[in-house]
Amino acid sequence: MDFKGFDKKTLPFLESIRQNNNKEWFEAHRKEYEEYVLNPSRFFVEEMGEHLMALEPTINYDSKINKSLFRIYRDTRRMGANKVPLKHRIGFIFWQGSGKRLQSSGFYMHFSPDELFVAVGVRWFEKPMLDAYREYIKNDDKREELQSILNKITASGYKIIDKGYKRLPRGFDSNMSNVELALYKGMATYKVLEPALITNGDKLIDTLYKIYEDMLPLQQFIYEVSLRIKEDED
Repeated sequence: MDFKGFDKKTLPFLESIRQNNNKEWFEAHRKEYEEYVLNPSRFFVEEMGEHLMALEPTINYDSKINKSLFRIYRDTRRMGANKVPLKHRIGFIFWQGSGKRLQSSGFYMHFSPDELFVAVGVRWFEKPMLDAYREYIKNDDKREELQSILNKITASGYKIIDKGYKRLPRGFDSNMSNVELALYKGMATYKVLEPALITNGDKLIDTLYKIYEDMLPLQQFIYEVSLRIKEDED
């Protein structure tokens, strides 16, 4: 395969970005970025995408920036955004469905000098997805199904993102079974690994595949939610 893993210099290079976080430094080291980060990232997306199609044949992946790859530059124009211009964390997403990539249930991964973070689901629902999620889990059976999925996932050693709300939304009350599921702003499961794993291509792909396979039921559940987003809210 083309993907052999990331170079051992990749994580030190990302640490250098953290220590020299300005556009001038980055432009002077752009060739290193391409060699240690961008080019192997493209190979990784193609390799991991082909593997993920065995789990979800309709998964989307594309080794272009703003598709499966994220920009190295932050959008510092947004209110409250991190004003440091460069990211020292490299992210990837493989999403399912025809909606926005970050609002479609997806297989996600990022690495930095600090961690290798692996996740499935949607981290933060925008209003159309939040509305669809809440409407979907108003059904008692769907809440029971989701709770069963989360129980199995956590029993396997994975974590679930924290709830985002303290008060139940309209249409839910404390007498409903598993009603705390309505308190989530997103729904995702994750695992944190040692970042050095990125240097071993075969082991990285195999490890991620096993984790994503374990998390697949949540991926499928959230994808079903996404199919219920009302067209006039797109």
